[in-house]
Amino acid sequence: MPPLPPKPLQWNERFPLARIGLPAELLLGLAATAAATWLRWAIDHQLPPGFPYLTFFPVVIVTAFLFGARAGAITATLSGLSAWYYFIPPDGFAVDRGTLVAMLFYVVITGTEVALVSWLQRANRHAIAEREANARLAETQTLLFRELQHRVSNNLQMVAALLTVQRRQVRDVEARAALDEAARRLGVVGRISRQLYDPAGSDRPLLDFLDQLARDVIQSNGAAMPVDHRVTGDAHVLIAPDAAIPLALVVAESIANAIEHGFAGRRGCTLEIRLIERPGQGLAVEIEDNGHGLPPGFSLEASDSLGLRIASMLSGQLGGRFSLGPAESQGALARIELPATH
Repeated sequence: MPPLPPKPLQWNERFPLARIGLPAELLLGLAATAAATWLRWAIDHQLPPGFPYLTFFPVVIVTAFLFGARAGAITATLSGLSAWYYFIPPDGFAVDRGTLVAMLFYVVITGTEVALVSWLQRANRHAIAEREANARLAETQTLLFRELQHRVSNNLQMVAALLTVQRRQVRDVEARAALDEAARRLGVVGRISRQLYDPAGSDRPLLDFLDQLARDVIQSNGAAMPVDHRVTGDAHVLIAPDAAIPLALVVAESIANAIEHGFAGRRGCTLEIRLIERPGQGLAVEIEDNGHGLPPGFSLEASDSLGLRIASMLSGQLGGRFSLGPAESQGALARIELPATH
């Protein structure tokens, strides 16, 4: 899986825009101070006495914000000297009590401005670094989860293959059939685990899940005749991962049962899988085939089929119910009812 692209910076994370170096910062400070001094002269006649720093505070903040704390401190120093020389009476670098108070006020305000801007930018840098580290950890987790899922699926497939090899050495018919069933079920679980890949454990669309499951089961059963299938229902219905595997095993058992018993010796084999949403009651999944149908007097409770007993047991674990009966037209109809929590 390719690495995730870095998340674009927000506008407030892009500051300071550039580190321009000490000589450039000195030139920038001189230019900003000259502009602030000119503007202060331009509006001097419109201001009452006592506003010597009016145009200097903004340029200090802007310079520090755009180019960093050192550029802001240089601009603050040059601007303070300009204000002291031109706008704090008496003119020139005179020193008296009033001048000292005014300059102390200026130093505290500009120092606080530059310090706050520097602190905010440092916090921004730390937040960006932490976000990037978290993104790398999330990517690593995703890769590890994918590898784990891949290995689990491969191991299940390997066990299924070993059972198939072992079957060749068994002569008892029932034992061979049991090994076949075990290998098939393990293969289904292995393929399901690949479908359920999601590190976040999010619910996934049930309709797509059932469609892919039907394809896998039909392919793994190797029916002598082609089997067409159709999956219908609401594409927005979701299923949780912890319910997906038991439900998949029940559906897979129903499909395999239809292929093995219903479609034997038939042409034009079709399966219709319906996802039915029952408002306030839950979901139902129906698997209907056009096969030979059930034998006369069939009873699910009295059946000695291991697969059907497993389907009933897993449906009960989900809080639902499994039923198998004749379809209205022909063939058989398997139905899995799930409560609303799934």
